[in-house]
Amino acid sequence: MTTHRIIDPAGALFGIALPLVTAVAAVLLTVVWEPRLPAEIATHWSGPNPDGFSSPMSNAWTMALIIVLVGGGCSAIAALAQALLMMRRYMLVVGLGVTGLLATLHVTILTAQLDLPDATQAELPMWSIGLGILIGVATGFVGAALLRDYRERVPAAGAPDARLPRGRVELPIVDQVGTGTRTTAVLALVVLGPAVIVCAAAGSWWPLAVFLPVGVLVLSLLRFRVTVDEAGIRVRNLGMTAIDYGLEEMIGAKVTETRPFQDWGGWGLRSKGRGRYGLVTNTGPALVFTTAGGQEFTVTTDRAQEIAGALNSLADARVR
Repeated sequence: MTTHRIIDPAGALFGIALPLVTAVAAVLLTVVWEPRLPAEIATHWSGPNPDGFSSPMSNAWTMALIIVLVGGGCSAIAALAQALLMMRRYMLVVGLGVTGLLATLHVTILTAQLDLPDATQAELPMWSIGLGILIGVATGFVGAALLRDYRERVPAAGAPDARLPRGRVELPIVDQVGTGTRTTAVLALVVLGPAVIVCAAAGSWWPLAVFLPVGVLVLSLLRFRVTVDEAGIRVRNLGMTAIDYGLEEMIGAKVTETRPFQDWGGWGLRSKGRGRYGLVTNTGPALVFTTAGGQEFTVTTDRAQEIAGALNSLADARVR
């Protein structure tokens, strides 16, 4: 049984402490630079010309609040050790992407107006948008790799119900669920095409730095690798094991028909009530894996019958 833990230390560090430290640093930096800034700094642009102004400290506190509420609000779920690991990872990357964007934009806006006599002459540093997202998302991926699954694993007491399917055990069973390679490649081109056009129109690389991290996150939600072996069932995503259920905690595996939008309210990683998670990428057969700890995991796959039969047969051997 996994030791019960409420807070993931890596999640607390990256998901809570890092946005808070970033917000405080934004305010302190403004305090240090305030004597060199105009009394009213440019904070908003329409095209090349600034059309919004505020005092440096007012803007700093506003930016710090947004970083904490939006960036920290998204990434804080990473600290919840009992939440689904895959969900925690995605929210951490998204939250730190927002944090990186806001912090970098704030620093470059101040830098552009240091010792500037008239804030109306300030230019918006557009490149900071791309750089900020890259820094934030990269930091998010580092933090995501350090997160651990502290979910409590309760051993099952007996064999699965005799009415559940059984089948041949030829392991490992590996299935790629979601979009195929060709479809993913086409979608990648759909994402990159507009980015290249915007880069050419802007005469800068920064739009690509925005599209690439967002594109990677979106495309990663379309493809998952499911592996079944003697240890149980695992789902890999973004090069990491995102979902892991051990055979020792399984009370049964069954097959059902699933419709993403009608049954789960959407497509991809879904949550439906306490302890019920779904990785639903298409309409059709799905494996439902139930644990003694009260969790139920559903994954759509054309090999649902084969996987359920193998898992239940393995669990039968477990109690002999």
